[in-house]
Formats: sequence, structure tokens, C-alpha cells
Amino acid sequence: MSRAEAVELTRPPVVAGPRRVTPGGFLALFLSELGLTFRRMRTIALLGVLALVPILIGVVVRIETGDMHGRDGGPAFIAQVTQNGVFLTFTALAVSLPIFLPMTVGVVAGDSVAGEATSGTLRYLLVAPAGRTRLLAAKFAAALVFCVAATLAVALSALLIGSILFPLGQVTLLSGDTISLGSALLRVVLICAVVALSLAGLVAIGLFVSTLTGSGIAAMATTVGLVIIVQVLDSFPQLHAIQPWLFTHHWLSFADLLREPMYWDQVWQNLGLQALYVAVFGSAAWARFTSRDITA
Repeated sequence: MSRAEAVELTRPPVVAGPRRVTPGGFLALFLSELGLTFRRMRTIALLGVLALVPILIGVVVRIETGDMHGRDGGPAFIAQVTQNGVFLTFTALAVSLPIFLPMTVGVVAGDSVAGEATSGTLRYLLVAPAGRTRLLAAKFAAALVFCVAATLAVALSALLIGSILFPLGQVTLLSGDTISLGSALLRVVLICAVVALSLAGLVAIGLFVSTLTGSGIAAMATTVGLVIIVQVLDSFPQLHAIQPWLFTHHWLSFADLLREPMYWDQVWQNLGLQALYVAVFGSAAWARFTSRDITA
């Protein structure tokens, strides 16, 4: 036996470990989760309901203020909508963010893991060499994309109905300054990004709740219930000490971007708080999911 053969025989066998995470593998998993999310009829129905909210607001404002032109009176906020259809976008987002947007996001995030467990597909999905960490990250990313889609459903619907029911042109901001239509549309894009990111903390909470139960309905109900409870707590002046730490507290801070110059302090506080919730509840979801015994 040659020396090379002897060395080869004494070399310890190579044990196959987990597959190396590659960008292409994660992208394929993410696209699969994205397709699963947006192929569901429930998701399409939720986006349709969100698109109806600005239409209802626009029609009501049009009917209620149809005889107010040339007269003084009426809320200033409503007057801004009637003077420029672009402002309907900001109004619709302000109405949707406390209730409709978090409810739809809570349904999607809460069902992300628990829904798979309910249908019995989670265990078979983990048989593939995807890895629990990558799977959880893909579900989180897909839920964030849904946040963007939900926000755009409200904004685009509001822009469309606003341009039909009300005039377009220069926009008067909350500070009293006037900007061009193009600049106003850029602010629409910026505010949509801020609103979508404002829901990131809720996504992480929903994902964590989803890892705690095997019932999709229970996870969805718990996530949506938490949103309601937190917003109720945020309304009591006696709890002012803890309110700045509630993930819903700074949701409407995007209104500061409707001033000239734009005020960023509250917006950065909001985004920083969302990042904190993502870090805490994302880590909790990862710890739970990677150590959980999947039986369904």
C-alpha cells in the first residue's frame, strides 16, 4: 500500500452538513412564499376591501361638501380634499392606518406559519433542505411585501377616485405652503414607504404569535386582537409613560411629511421603534420556530 493510499484510508469521513445558504436559494424560497401569499383568495379580497376605503371616503366627502363651494365653514382637512384630489390619498391612509391596514396585515402575518401547520403542509415543507431560518425569513419578507401592496392599494385607489371626483393641481400642505403636483406625488411615494415600514413591527409580532400555535385562526385573531388592545391603551392619558413604546403610537407621524420643510423627528422615532420590535419579536419567533417540534 502506498503512502498516499494509507493517508486516504486514515482520513476521517466527510459528514454532509446543512446546505450552504445561497442568495439564489433564498430568492427561490421567497418567490414561492410570495406566490403563495398573493394567490390566496383571502389576500385578494383583503386588498379589494382596502381599495374600497378611499372610494367610500371620496364619495362621502363629495356628497357632503357638494354644496359648500364658495362658502366658508367645514373642517379644514375636508376642505383640502375638496380643493385637490391628491389630498384624498393622505386622508385615506390616515383613516386606514389605525384600523384597516393593521387588521389585514395581522391576518396575513398571523397565518404565515400557523396556517401551514393547520393545513398540514409545514412538516412536509421542512423536509426540503430549505432550513427553518431561511423559511422564517422568507415568510417575514413576503409579509413585508404585502404591507407595501396593501398600502399601495389604498394610495392608488385614492389617487384614482380623487382625480375623478376633485380637481388636481398645486397642493396646499398642512403648514400652509403650496407645492406642485409633481412634488406632491413624490410625497405620496415617500409617505407610502413610511406607512408600509410602520407595519414592520406588527409583522414581526404576528410571525411570533404564528409560531406559538398550530391554529391559523387563533394566530390571526390574537394578532388582530393585540392591535386593538394596544390602540386602546394608547388612548388613555394615564398611560402616557408607556405609550411612546407602543408600536402603534407613532403610526400617524407621516403627517409631518406634509409640511415644508418636512419634520423627520417623529418619523425616525417611529421607524426606530419598528426596528426594535422587529429585532425583539423576530428573534423570539426564530428561537421558537427553530426549536419547535413540528408535528403537523
